[in-house]
Amino acid sequence: MVSSSPYNRAGAVAPLSAIVLLALAVHVPLLLMQLPLSSYDANTHIFFASHYAHHWFSPWNPKWYAGFSQTTYPPLTHQWIGLLSHLVGLNLAYMLVQLIGILLLVIGMYRYASIWVSERAASVAAIGAIFLGSLAMLVYQSGQLPTTFSAALVINAVPYFYRWLVRPSLGDLLKGLAITAAAAAAHHVTLLFGAVLFFLPVLWLGIVDRERQDAEASTFGAFSRAVIFGALSLALVGVVLLPFWVQLYHYPITQMPIPHGSRDNYILNPASGMNFWIVPMGALILALPWIFFRGGSERRLRPLFIGWFVTALLGLGGTTPVASIALGRAFNVLTFERFTFWATLMALPIVGLVAAEFIARNGRKAVATLWILAVATSSFAVAWTVFRPIESSPFKVDEVISFLSRDGHDKFRYITLGFGNQFSKVSTYADASSVDGDYNSARLLPELTAYGSGQLYNSKYFGANGMESLRAVLKHSNQYGLKYVFVRDRFYEPLLAFAGWRKTETYDGGNVTLWTKDDVPPAKPAESPMMPNALAGLEWGTLPIASSVLALLLAIVIPERRRLAQTVEFPAAASDEVTLREVSG
Repeated sequence: MVSSSPYNRAGAVAPLSAIVLLALAVHVPLLLMQLPLSSYDANTHIFFASHYAHHWFSPWNPKWYAGFSQTTYPPLTHQWIGLLSHLVGLNLAYMLVQLIGILLLVIGMYRYASIWVSERAASVAAIGAIFLGSLAMLVYQSGQLPTTFSAALVINAVPYFYRWLVRPSLGDLLKGLAITAAAAAAHHVTLLFGAVLFFLPVLWLGIVDRERQDAEASTFGAFSRAVIFGALSLALVGVVLLPFWVQLYHYPITQMPIPHGSRDNYILNPASGMNFWIVPMGALILALPWIFFRGGSERRLRPLFIGWFVTALLGLGGTTPVASIALGRAFNVLTFERFTFWATLMALPIVGLVAAEFIARNGRKAVATLWILAVATSSFAVAWTVFRPIESSPFKVDEVISFLSRDGHDKFRYITLGFGNQFSKVSTYADASSVDGDYNSARLLPELTAYGSGQLYNSKYFGANGMESLRAVLKHSNQYGLKYVFVRDRFYEPLLAFAGWRKTETYDGGNVTLWTKDDVPPAKPAESPMMPNALAGLEWGTLPIASSVLALLLAIVIPERRRLAQTVEFPAAASDEVTLREVSG
Protein backbone atom coordinates (compact mmCIF):
# COMPACT_ATOMS: atom_id res chain seq x y z
CA MET A 1 0.00 0.00 0.00
CA VAL A 2 1.49 3.35 -1.06
CA SER A 3 0.58 6.35 0.99
CA SER A 4 -0.60 9.64 -0.44
CA SER A 5 1.70 11.39 2.00
CA PRO A 6 4.18 13.88 0.53
CA TYR A 7 6.79 12.40 2.86
CA ASN A 8 6.95 9.15 0.90
CA ARG A 9 10.61 9.28 -0.19
CA ALA A 10 12.15 6.08 1.13
CA GLY A 11 11.32 2.44 1.60
CA ALA A 12 10.07 0.89 4.80
CA VAL A 13 12.68 0.47 7.50
CA ALA A 14 11.49 -3.11 8.02
CA PRO A 15 8.81 -5.32 6.41
CA LEU A 16 5.56 -5.62 8.30
CA SER A 17 6.12 -9.36 8.74
CA ALA A 18 9.36 -8.67 10.62
CA ILE A 19 7.60 -6.12 12.83
CA VAL A 20 4.90 -8.67 13.68
CA LEU A 21 7.59 -11.22 14.57
CA LEU A 22 9.20 -8.62 16.84
CA ALA A 23 5.85 -8.06 18.57
CA LEU A 24 5.57 -11.81 19.10
CA ALA A 25 9.09 -11.96 20.51
CA VAL A 26 8.39 -9.17 23.00
CA HIS A 27 4.90 -10.05 24.21
CA VAL A 28 4.54 -13.83 23.87
CA PRO A 29 6.94 -14.59 26.78
CA LEU A 30 5.16 -12.09 29.03
CA LEU A 31 1.77 -13.52 28.16
CA LEU A 32 2.94 -17.12 28.57
CA MET A 33 4.07 -16.09 32.06
CA GLN A 34 0.43 -14.98 32.47
CA LEU A 35 1.45 -11.62 33.92
CA PRO A 36 -1.98 -10.07 33.14
CA LEU A 37 -3.61 -12.41 35.68
CA SER A 38 -2.24 -10.18 38.44
CA SER A 39 -3.68 -7.03 36.83
CA TYR A 40 -6.75 -5.17 38.06
CA ASP A 41 -9.33 -6.29 35.50
CA ALA A 42 -8.12 -9.49 33.82
CA ASN A 43 -10.02 -11.76 36.22
CA THR A 44 -13.13 -9.66 35.66
CA HIS A 45 -13.01 -10.26 31.91
CA ILE A 46 -12.30 -13.95 32.49
CA PHE A 47 -15.39 -14.03 34.72
CA PHE A 48 -17.53 -12.61 31.89
CA ALA A 49 -15.97 -15.08 29.45
CA SER A 50 -16.63 -18.03 31.75
CA HIS A 51 -20.34 -17.24 31.68
CA TYR A 52 -20.42 -17.19 27.87
CA ALA A 53 -18.49 -20.47 27.79
CA HIS A 54 -21.33 -22.16 29.71
CA HIS A 55 -24.39 -20.04 28.86
CA TRP A 56 -23.79 -18.57 25.40
CA PHE A 57 -27.35 -17.45 24.68
CA SER A 58 -28.26 -16.44 28.24
CA PRO A 59 -26.61 -13.13 29.17
CA TRP A 60 -28.29 -13.09 32.61
CA ASN A 61 -25.56 -13.81 35.17
CA PRO A 62 -26.72 -14.61 38.74
CA LYS A 63 -23.24 -14.57 40.27
CA TRP A 64 -22.86 -10.81 40.87
CA TYR A 65 -25.13 -8.19 42.40
CA ALA A 66 -27.73 -10.90 43.16
CA GLY A 67 -28.10 -11.15 39.37
CA PHE A 68 -27.18 -8.78 36.52
CA SER A 69 -27.27 -8.68 32.73
CA GLN A 70 -24.03 -9.04 30.79
CA THR A 71 -25.64 -7.04 28.00
CA THR A 72 -24.39 -4.04 29.97
CA TYR A 73 -20.90 -4.72 28.54
CA PRO A 74 -20.09 -5.38 24.85
CA PRO A 75 -19.23 -9.08 24.57
CA LEU A 76 -16.80 -9.62 21.70
CA THR A 77 -13.54 -10.24 23.57
CA HIS A 78 -15.33 -12.21 26.29
CA GLN A 79 -17.06 -14.41 23.73
CA TRP A 80 -13.81 -15.18 21.92
CA ILE A 81 -12.20 -16.11 25.23
CA GLY A 82 -15.20 -18.30 26.02
CA LEU A 83 -14.93 -20.08 22.66
CA LEU A 84 -11.18 -20.62 22.89
CA SER A 85 -11.41 -21.74 26.52
CA HIS A 86 -12.88 -25.04 25.36
CA LEU A 87 -9.53 -25.71 23.67
CA VAL A 88 -6.91 -24.17 25.99
CA GLY A 89 -8.73 -23.15 29.19
CA LEU A 90 -9.83 -19.71 30.33
CA ASN A 91 -6.45 -18.28 31.33
CA LEU A 92 -4.59 -19.21 28.14
CA ALA A 93 -7.60 -18.16 26.06
CA TYR A 94 -7.40 -14.71 27.64
CA MET A 95 -3.68 -14.51 26.79
CA LEU A 96 -4.32 -15.61 23.21
CA VAL A 97 -7.04 -13.01 22.63
CA GLN A 98 -4.83 -10.34 24.19
CA LEU A 99 -1.96 -11.36 21.90
CA ILE A 100 -4.24 -11.11 18.86
CA GLY A 101 -5.21 -7.62 20.03
CA ILE A 102 -1.55 -6.58 20.30
CA LEU A 103 -0.76 -7.90 16.82
CA LEU A 104 -3.80 -6.14 15.36
CA LEU A 105 -2.64 -2.95 17.06
CA VAL A 106 0.82 -3.18 15.50
CA ILE A 107 -0.58 -3.94 12.03
CA GLY A 108 -3.18 -1.21 12.43
CA MET A 109 -0.53 1.33 13.46
CA TYR A 110 1.47 0.59 10.30
CA ARG A 111 -1.62 1.13 8.17
CA TYR A 112 -2.84 4.14 10.17
CA ALA A 113 0.54 5.87 10.11
CA SER A 114 0.86 5.25 6.34
CA ILE A 115 -2.04 7.66 5.87
CA TRP A 116 0.01 10.48 7.36
CA VAL A 117 3.69 9.76 6.71
CA SER A 118 6.01 7.67 4.54
CA GLU A 119 6.03 3.91 4.77
CA ARG A 120 9.49 4.04 6.34
CA ALA A 121 8.19 6.34 9.09
CA ALA A 122 5.08 4.14 9.40
CA SER A 123 7.33 1.15 10.00
CA VAL A 124 9.08 3.00 12.80
CA ALA A 125 5.69 3.95 14.25
CA ALA A 126 4.56 0.31 14.15
CA ILE A 127 7.72 -0.75 15.99
CA GLY A 128 7.05 2.00 18.52
CA ALA A 129 3.56 0.60 19.11
CA ILE A 130 5.11 -2.65 20.37
CA PHE A 131 6.97 -0.79 23.13
CA LEU A 132 4.35 1.79 24.15
CA GLY A 133 4.29 2.33 27.89
CA SER A 134 0.56 2.99 27.73
CA LEU A 135 -0.02 -0.38 26.04
CA ALA A 136 2.10 -2.21 28.61
CA MET A 137 0.22 -0.52 31.45
CA LEU A 138 -3.19 -1.46 30.04
CA VAL A 139 -2.17 -5.05 29.31
CA TYR A 140 -0.03 -5.93 32.32
CA GLN A 141 -1.24 -3.62 35.09
CA SER A 142 -4.83 -2.63 34.30
CA GLY A 143 -5.86 -5.72 32.35
CA GLN A 144 -8.09 -3.67 30.04
CA LEU A 145 -8.34 -6.17 27.21
CA PRO A 146 -11.49 -4.71 25.57
CA THR A 147 -9.89 -1.24 25.46
CA THR A 148 -6.73 -2.40 23.71
CA PHE A 149 -8.59 -4.78 21.39
CA SER A 150 -11.17 -2.20 20.34
CA ALA A 151 -8.53 0.47 19.75
CA ALA A 152 -6.65 -1.97 17.53
CA LEU A 153 -9.78 -2.51 15.45
CA VAL A 154 -10.47 1.23 15.23
CA ILE A 155 -7.05 2.07 13.80
CA ASN A 156 -7.48 -0.78 11.31
CA ALA A 157 -10.84 0.66 10.23
CA VAL A 158 -9.57 4.23 9.81
CA PRO A 159 -7.50 3.57 6.62
CA TYR A 160 -10.58 2.15 4.87
CA PHE A 161 -12.54 5.23 5.93
CA TYR A 162 -9.79 7.43 4.47
CA ARG A 163 -9.73 5.54 1.18
CA TRP A 164 -13.52 5.71 1.00
CA LEU A 165 -13.20 9.50 1.27
CA VAL A 166 -10.39 9.94 -1.26
CA ARG A 167 -10.92 7.24 -3.89
CA PRO A 168 -14.06 5.39 -2.88
CA SER A 169 -14.79 1.76 -3.58
CA LEU A 170 -17.47 -0.56 -2.24
CA GLY A 171 -14.83 -2.90 -0.84
CA ASP A 172 -13.29 -0.17 1.30
CA LEU A 173 -16.72 0.86 2.56
CA LEU A 174 -17.68 -2.69 3.52
CA LYS A 175 -14.39 -3.40 5.27
CA GLY A 176 -14.45 -0.14 7.19
CA LEU A 177 -18.03 -0.69 8.34
CA ALA A 178 -17.44 -4.30 9.40
CA ILE A 179 -14.30 -3.49 11.40
CA THR A 180 -16.00 -0.49 13.02
CA ALA A 181 -18.92 -2.68 14.10
CA ALA A 182 -16.50 -5.24 15.53
CA ALA A 183 -14.68 -2.48 17.44
CA ALA A 184 -17.99 -1.39 18.96
CA ALA A 185 -18.78 -5.01 19.89
CA ALA A 186 -15.49 -5.10 21.81
CA HIS A 187 -15.81 -1.88 23.82
CA HIS A 188 -18.48 0.79 24.01
CA VAL A 189 -16.33 3.62 25.42
CA THR A 190 -13.89 3.31 22.52
CA LEU A 191 -16.87 3.55 20.15
CA LEU A 192 -18.46 6.55 21.83
CA PHE A 193 -15.31 8.60 22.41
CA GLY A 194 -12.18 7.06 20.90
CA ALA A 195 -13.60 6.45 17.43
CA VAL A 196 -14.67 10.11 17.16
CA LEU A 197 -11.19 11.29 18.14
CA PHE A 198 -9.57 9.03 15.52
CA PHE A 199 -12.02 9.51 12.66
CA LEU A 200 -12.46 13.31 12.69
CA PRO A 201 -8.81 14.16 11.91
CA VAL A 202 -8.89 11.63 9.07
CA LEU A 203 -12.04 13.28 7.68
CA TRP A 204 -10.17 16.59 7.68
CA LEU A 205 -7.22 14.93 5.93
CA GLY A 206 -9.52 13.30 3.38
CA ILE A 207 -10.94 16.70 2.47
CA VAL A 208 -7.43 18.17 2.15
CA ASP A 209 -6.24 15.32 -0.08
CA ARG A 210 -9.32 15.39 -2.31
CA GLU A 211 -8.82 19.12 -2.82
CA ARG A 212 -5.26 18.43 -3.90
CA GLN A 213 -6.28 15.71 -6.36
CA ASP A 214 -9.71 16.82 -7.58
CA ALA A 215 -10.55 20.50 -7.31
CA GLU A 216 -14.16 20.15 -8.42
CA ALA A 217 -16.62 19.65 -5.54
CA SER A 218 -13.94 17.74 -3.60
CA THR A 219 -14.92 19.00 -0.17
CA PHE A 220 -18.56 18.17 -0.68
CA GLY A 221 -17.68 14.74 -2.06
CA ALA A 222 -15.52 13.81 0.91
CA PHE A 223 -17.99 15.19 3.43
CA SER A 224 -20.96 13.43 1.84
CA ARG A 225 -19.10 10.11 1.87
CA ALA A 226 -18.23 10.67 5.51
CA VAL A 227 -21.93 11.18 6.28
CA ILE A 228 -22.76 7.94 4.46
CA PHE A 229 -20.07 6.05 6.36
CA GLY A 230 -21.19 7.54 9.70
CA ALA A 231 -24.88 6.83 9.12
CA LEU A 232 -24.26 3.24 8.05
CA SER A 233 -21.87 2.72 10.98
CA LEU A 234 -24.44 3.98 13.48
CA ALA A 235 -27.14 1.77 11.99
CA LEU A 236 -24.89 -1.29 12.00
CA VAL A 237 -23.64 -0.70 15.55
CA GLY A 238 -27.21 -0.07 16.68
CA VAL A 239 -28.26 -3.50 15.42
CA VAL A 240 -25.16 -5.38 16.61
CA LEU A 241 -25.41 -3.97 20.16
CA LEU A 242 -29.20 -3.55 20.35
CA PRO A 243 -29.59 -5.24 23.78
CA PHE A 244 -26.87 -2.96 25.16
CA TRP A 245 -28.67 0.18 23.98
CA VAL A 246 -32.00 -1.11 25.33
CA GLN A 247 -30.45 -1.70 28.76
CA LEU A 248 -28.76 1.69 28.74
CA TYR A 249 -32.02 3.42 27.78
CA HIS A 250 -34.11 1.76 30.48
CA TYR A 251 -31.38 1.74 33.15
CA PRO A 252 -29.09 4.74 32.62
CA ILE A 253 -26.11 5.08 34.95
CA THR A 254 -27.45 7.23 37.79
CA GLN A 255 -25.32 5.98 40.69
CA MET A 256 -23.16 8.30 42.76
CA PRO A 257 -19.76 9.02 41.14
CA ILE A 258 -16.98 6.69 42.25
CA PRO A 259 -13.51 8.24 42.78
CA HIS A 260 -10.73 7.21 40.41
CA GLY A 261 -7.10 8.31 40.33
CA SER A 262 -7.18 9.13 36.61
CA ARG A 263 -9.54 12.02 37.40
CA ASP A 264 -7.07 13.57 39.84
CA ASN A 265 -5.04 16.71 39.33
CA TYR A 266 -1.72 15.08 38.45
CA ILE A 267 0.26 18.06 39.71
CA LEU A 268 -1.38 18.03 43.14
CA ASN A 269 -1.37 14.21 43.24
CA PRO A 270 2.04 13.15 41.89
CA ALA A 271 1.36 9.45 42.53
CA SER A 272 -1.61 9.57 40.15
CA GLY A 273 0.41 11.59 37.67
CA MET A 274 3.15 8.99 37.74
CA ASN A 275 0.74 6.07 37.32
CA PHE A 276 -1.59 7.55 34.72
CA TRP A 277 0.67 9.83 32.68
CA ILE A 278 4.43 9.64 33.17
CA VAL A 279 4.79 5.84 33.07
CA PRO A 280 2.33 5.38 30.16
CA MET A 281 4.00 8.17 28.17
CA GLY A 282 7.54 7.02 28.86
CA ALA A 283 10.10 8.26 26.34
CA LEU A 284 7.35 9.95 24.31
CA ILE A 285 7.67 12.79 26.81
CA LEU A 286 11.04 13.57 25.22
CA ALA A 287 9.36 13.74 21.81
CA LEU A 288 6.74 16.32 22.83
CA PRO A 289 8.66 19.35 21.43
CA TRP A 290 8.97 17.62 18.02
CA ILE A 291 5.29 16.62 18.08
CA PHE A 292 4.35 20.26 18.60
CA PHE A 293 6.84 21.57 16.05
CA ARG A 294 6.27 19.10 13.21
CA GLY A 295 2.59 18.52 13.85
CA GLY A 296 1.72 22.17 14.26
CA SER A 297 3.82 23.55 11.45
CA GLU A 298 3.10 21.17 8.56
CA ARG A 299 -0.30 21.49 6.92
CA ARG A 300 -0.86 17.81 6.20
CA LEU A 301 -0.01 16.74 9.76
CA ARG A 302 -2.08 19.46 11.40
CA PRO A 303 -5.35 17.47 11.61
CA LEU A 304 -3.48 14.66 13.36
CA PHE A 305 -1.73 17.11 15.67
CA ILE A 306 -4.97 18.79 16.71
CA GLY A 307 -6.63 15.41 17.28
CA TRP A 308 -3.66 14.31 19.39
CA PHE A 309 -3.63 17.57 21.34
CA VAL A 310 -7.33 17.33 22.27
CA THR A 311 -6.99 13.65 23.21
CA ALA A 312 -3.87 14.32 25.28
CA LEU A 313 -5.63 17.13 27.16
CA LEU A 314 -8.52 14.81 27.97
CA GLY A 315 -6.00 12.22 29.14
CA LEU A 316 -4.78 14.64 31.81
CA GLY A 317 -8.04 14.04 33.69
CA GLY A 318 -8.59 16.66 36.38
CA THR A 319 -5.22 18.34 35.84
CA THR A 320 -6.94 20.83 33.51
CA PRO A 321 -10.62 21.82 33.35
CA VAL A 322 -10.84 20.66 29.72
CA ALA A 323 -12.08 17.13 30.41
CA SER A 324 -14.64 18.25 32.97
CA ILE A 325 -16.03 20.99 30.70
CA ALA A 326 -16.02 18.91 27.52
CA LEU A 327 -17.53 15.74 28.99
CA GLY A 328 -19.92 17.12 31.61
CA ARG A 329 -21.41 14.42 33.79
CA ALA A 330 -19.53 11.75 31.86
CA PHE A 331 -16.35 13.06 33.48
CA ASN A 332 -17.39 11.40 36.74
CA VAL A 333 -18.13 8.08 35.02
CA LEU A 334 -15.17 7.65 32.67
CA THR A 335 -11.59 6.77 33.53
CA PHE A 336 -8.93 8.65 31.61
CA GLU A 337 -5.99 6.28 31.20
CA ARG A 338 -7.62 5.16 27.95
CA PHE A 339 -7.42 8.74 26.58
CA THR A 340 -3.68 8.79 27.25
CA PHE A 341 -3.42 5.45 25.44
CA TRP A 342 -5.26 6.85 22.43
CA ALA A 343 -3.07 9.98 22.52
CA THR A 344 0.11 7.88 22.39
CA LEU A 345 -1.27 6.01 19.38
CA MET A 346 -2.06 9.28 17.62
CA ALA A 347 1.41 10.62 18.39
CA LEU A 348 3.25 7.68 16.85
CA PRO A 349 2.99 8.70 13.15
CA ILE A 350 4.63 12.05 13.94
CA VAL A 351 7.18 10.43 16.24
CA GLY A 352 7.87 7.80 13.56
CA LEU A 353 8.56 10.57 11.03
CA VAL A 354 10.93 12.38 13.39
CA ALA A 355 12.65 9.11 14.37
CA ALA A 356 13.12 8.07 10.73
CA GLU A 357 14.77 11.41 9.97
CA PHE A 358 16.90 11.07 13.12
CA ILE A 359 18.10 7.65 11.92
CA ALA A 360 18.81 9.01 8.44
CA ARG A 361 21.03 11.74 9.88
CA ASN A 362 22.81 9.83 12.63
CA GLY A 363 22.83 6.19 11.58
CA ARG A 364 23.75 3.57 14.16
CA LYS A 365 23.90 5.99 17.07
CA ALA A 366 20.32 7.02 16.42
CA VAL A 367 19.18 3.40 16.10
CA ALA A 368 20.86 2.47 19.40
CA THR A 369 19.41 5.50 21.19
CA LEU A 370 15.88 4.81 19.98
CA TRP A 371 16.08 1.11 20.91
CA ILE A 372 17.23 1.98 24.42
CA LEU A 373 14.41 4.49 24.88
CA ALA A 374 11.78 2.11 23.49
CA VAL A 375 12.85 -0.88 25.57
CA ALA A 376 13.21 1.25 28.70
CA THR A 377 9.70 2.64 28.21
CA SER A 378 8.08 -0.78 27.88
CA SER A 379 10.20 -2.46 30.55
CA PHE A 380 9.53 0.20 33.16
CA ALA A 381 5.80 0.05 32.49
CA VAL A 382 5.76 -3.75 32.83
CA ALA A 383 7.82 -3.52 36.03
CA TRP A 384 5.66 -0.74 37.47
CA THR A 385 3.57 -3.24 39.44
CA VAL A 386 6.73 -4.03 41.44
CA PHE A 387 6.83 -0.41 42.60
CA ARG A 388 3.04 -0.19 43.02
CA PRO A 389 1.94 -3.79 43.70
CA ILE A 390 -1.72 -4.64 43.29
CA GLU A 391 -1.50 -7.43 45.86
CA SER A 392 1.09 -6.80 48.57
CA SER A 393 0.97 -10.43 49.78
CA PRO A 394 -0.24 -13.13 47.39
CA PHE A 395 -2.71 -15.68 48.74
CA LYS A 396 -4.67 -18.68 47.49
CA VAL A 397 -8.43 -18.85 47.09
CA ASP A 398 -8.80 -22.54 46.22
CA GLU A 399 -10.21 -23.43 49.63
CA VAL A 400 -12.72 -20.60 49.44
CA ILE A 401 -13.90 -21.79 46.01
CA SER A 402 -14.16 -25.36 47.30
CA PHE A 403 -16.27 -24.28 50.29
CA LEU A 404 -18.70 -22.32 48.13
CA SER A 405 -19.15 -25.24 45.73
CA ARG A 406 -19.93 -28.06 48.17
CA ASP A 407 -22.48 -29.16 50.77
CA GLY A 408 -25.22 -26.87 49.49
CA HIS A 409 -23.35 -23.69 50.39
CA ASP A 410 -24.32 -22.25 47.01
CA LYS A 411 -27.86 -21.84 48.34
CA PHE A 412 -26.58 -18.72 50.09
CA ARG A 413 -24.72 -15.64 48.87
CA TYR A 414 -21.32 -14.37 49.98
CA ILE A 415 -19.02 -11.36 49.90
CA THR A 416 -15.27 -11.05 50.26
CA LEU A 417 -13.34 -8.33 52.10
CA GLY A 418 -9.75 -7.52 51.22
CA PHE A 419 -9.61 -9.95 48.29
CA GLY A 420 -8.79 -7.39 45.60
CA ASN A 421 -8.79 -8.77 42.07
CA GLN A 422 -8.96 -12.32 43.43
CA PHE A 423 -12.66 -11.77 44.10
CA SER A 424 -13.38 -12.19 40.39
CA LYS A 425 -11.44 -15.44 40.36
CA VAL A 426 -13.58 -16.76 43.22
CA SER A 427 -16.71 -15.71 41.30
CA THR A 428 -15.53 -17.44 38.14
CA TYR A 429 -15.02 -20.87 39.66
CA ALA A 430 -17.37 -20.99 42.68
CA ASP A 431 -20.97 -22.14 42.35
CA ALA A 432 -22.36 -19.60 44.84
CA SER A 433 -23.36 -16.05 43.94
CA SER A 434 -22.41 -12.75 45.55
CA VAL A 435 -24.01 -9.45 46.45
CA ASP A 436 -20.78 -7.78 45.35
CA GLY A 437 -19.38 -7.47 41.82
CA ASP A 438 -16.59 -5.92 39.81
CA TYR A 439 -18.39 -4.01 37.04
CA ASN A 440 -19.93 -0.93 38.58
CA SER A 441 -22.12 0.02 35.62
CA ALA A 442 -24.20 -3.16 36.09
CA ARG A 443 -25.18 -2.39 39.67
CA LEU A 444 -28.79 -1.72 40.61
CA LEU A 445 -28.83 -2.59 44.35
CA PRO A 446 -29.43 0.65 46.28
CA GLU A 447 -26.92 -0.32 48.97
CA LEU A 448 -24.23 -0.19 46.29
CA THR A 449 -25.31 2.73 44.10
CA ALA A 450 -26.23 5.32 46.71
CA TYR A 451 -22.91 5.89 48.46
CA GLY A 452 -20.34 6.73 45.77
CA SER A 453 -18.13 3.74 46.55
CA GLY A 454 -16.92 0.89 44.38
CA GLN A 455 -16.59 -2.77 45.21
CA LEU A 456 -17.45 -4.04 48.68
CA TYR A 457 -14.19 -5.96 48.86
CA ASN A 458 -12.37 -2.59 48.74
CA SER A 459 -14.79 -0.78 51.05
CA LYS A 460 -12.21 0.80 53.32
CA TYR A 461 -10.44 2.49 50.40
CA PHE A 462 -13.58 4.51 49.68
CA GLY A 463 -13.60 5.97 53.18
CA ALA A 464 -16.86 6.64 54.98
CA ASN A 465 -18.89 6.06 51.81
CA GLY A 466 -17.43 2.60 51.34
CA MET A 467 -17.99 1.59 54.95
CA GLU A 468 -21.57 2.89 54.91
CA SER A 469 -22.27 0.82 51.80
CA LEU A 470 -20.85 -2.28 53.50
CA ARG A 471 -22.92 -1.66 56.66
CA ALA A 472 -26.07 -1.32 54.56
CA VAL A 473 -25.42 -4.66 52.82
CA LEU A 474 -24.71 -6.43 56.12
CA LYS A 475 -27.86 -4.93 57.62
CA HIS A 476 -29.94 -6.41 54.78
CA SER A 477 -28.14 -9.78 54.72
CA ASN A 478 -31.37 -11.70 55.33
CA GLN A 479 -33.03 -10.00 52.36
CA TYR A 480 -30.23 -11.12 50.01
CA GLY A 481 -29.48 -14.52 51.54
CA LEU A 482 -26.00 -13.26 52.47
CA LYS A 483 -24.62 -15.87 54.88
CA TYR A 484 -20.86 -15.97 54.25
CA VAL A 485 -18.22 -13.25 54.52
CA PHE A 486 -14.62 -14.17 53.66
CA VAL A 487 -12.11 -11.78 55.23
CA ARG A 488 -8.48 -11.31 54.31
CA ASP A 489 -8.11 -7.89 55.96
CA ARG A 490 -8.48 -7.82 59.74
CA PHE A 491 -9.61 -4.20 59.50
CA TYR A 492 -13.16 -5.42 58.83
CA GLU A 493 -13.45 -7.93 61.69
CA PRO A 494 -14.66 -5.49 64.43
CA LEU A 495 -17.48 -4.32 62.14
CA LEU A 496 -18.57 -7.90 61.48
CA ALA A 497 -18.47 -8.84 65.16
CA PHE A 498 -20.51 -5.78 66.10
CA ALA A 499 -23.08 -6.62 63.38
CA GLY A 500 -23.65 -10.10 64.82
CA TRP A 501 -21.41 -12.23 62.61
CA ARG A 502 -19.06 -14.88 64.04
CA LYS A 503 -15.80 -16.36 62.86
CA THR A 504 -16.12 -20.07 61.99
CA GLU A 505 -13.21 -21.21 59.80
CA THR A 506 -9.78 -20.15 58.52
CA TYR A 507 -8.10 -20.82 55.17
CA ASP A 508 -4.73 -20.43 53.49
CA GLY A 509 -2.76 -20.79 56.70
CA GLY A 510 -4.84 -18.19 58.53
CA ASN A 511 -4.71 -15.52 55.80
CA VAL A 512 -8.45 -15.82 55.19
CA THR A 513 -11.21 -16.17 57.78
CA LEU A 514 -14.85 -17.13 57.25
CA TRP A 515 -17.59 -15.27 59.11
CA THR A 516 -21.16 -16.53 59.11
CA LYS A 517 -24.59 -15.54 60.37
CA ASP A 518 -26.95 -18.27 61.53
CA ASP A 519 -30.42 -16.84 60.91
CA VAL A 520 -29.99 -16.07 57.20
CA PRO A 521 -32.52 -17.83 54.91
CA PRO A 522 -31.42 -19.27 51.54
CA ALA A 523 -31.06 -16.74 48.74
CA LYS A 524 -34.02 -16.25 46.44
CA PRO A 525 -33.49 -16.12 42.66
CA ALA A 526 -33.51 -12.54 41.47
CA GLU A 527 -36.58 -11.26 39.68
CA SER A 528 -35.32 -8.19 37.90
CA PRO A 529 -36.89 -6.23 35.06
CA MET A 530 -33.31 -5.96 33.80
CA MET A 531 -33.33 -9.66 32.84
CA PRO A 532 -33.04 -9.98 29.00
CA ASN A 533 -35.64 -12.03 27.14
CA ALA A 534 -34.84 -15.00 24.90
CA LEU A 535 -34.76 -12.87 21.74
CA ALA A 536 -32.19 -10.51 23.27
CA GLY A 537 -30.11 -13.52 24.30
CA LEU A 538 -30.21 -14.93 20.76
CA GLU A 539 -29.21 -11.60 19.24
CA TRP A 540 -26.45 -11.11 21.81
CA GLY A 541 -25.06 -14.56 21.10
CA THR A 542 -24.94 -14.13 17.32
CA LEU A 543 -24.48 -10.60 15.94
CA PRO A 544 -21.46 -9.33 17.94
CA ILE A 545 -19.37 -12.42 17.19
CA ALA A 546 -20.67 -12.41 13.60
CA SER A 547 -19.40 -8.84 13.12
CA SER A 548 -15.83 -9.95 13.81
CA VAL A 549 -16.15 -13.00 11.56
CA LEU A 550 -17.57 -10.81 8.78
CA ALA A 551 -14.69 -8.34 9.12
CA LEU A 552 -12.19 -11.20 8.85
CA LEU A 553 -13.91 -12.69 5.80
CA LEU A 554 -14.06 -9.35 4.00
CA ALA A 555 -10.38 -8.74 4.69
CA ILE A 556 -9.58 -12.13 3.13
CA VAL A 557 -12.02 -12.13 0.21
CA ILE A 558 -11.67 -8.52 -1.00
CA PRO A 559 -8.06 -7.85 -2.09
CA GLU A 560 -6.17 -4.76 -0.93
CA ARG A 561 -5.58 -1.93 -3.36
CA ARG A 562 -1.94 -1.01 -3.82
CA ARG A 563 -2.31 2.73 -4.09
CA LEU A 564 -4.38 5.24 -2.19
CA ALA A 565 -3.70 8.27 -4.34
CA GLN A 566 -1.04 9.93 -6.42
CA THR A 567 2.02 10.67 -4.31
CA VAL A 568 3.26 14.24 -4.30
CA GLU A 569 7.04 14.16 -4.36
CA PHE A 570 9.24 16.75 -2.68
CA PRO A 571 12.99 17.16 -3.17
CA ALA A 572 14.70 14.69 -0.88
CA ALA A 573 17.25 15.85 1.64
CA ALA A 574 20.65 14.27 1.28
CA SER A 575 20.31 12.57 4.64
CA ASP A 576 17.12 10.86 3.49
CA GLU A 577 19.05 8.83 0.95
CA VAL A 578 20.61 6.70 3.68
CA THR A 579 19.44 3.15 3.09
CA LEU A 580 18.60 0.54 5.68
CA ARG A 581 21.82 -1.32 4.88
CA GLU A 582 23.88 1.78 5.58
CA VAL A 583 22.02 2.49 8.83
CA SER A 584 22.22 -1.02 10.21
CA GLY A 585 25.76 -1.52 8.99
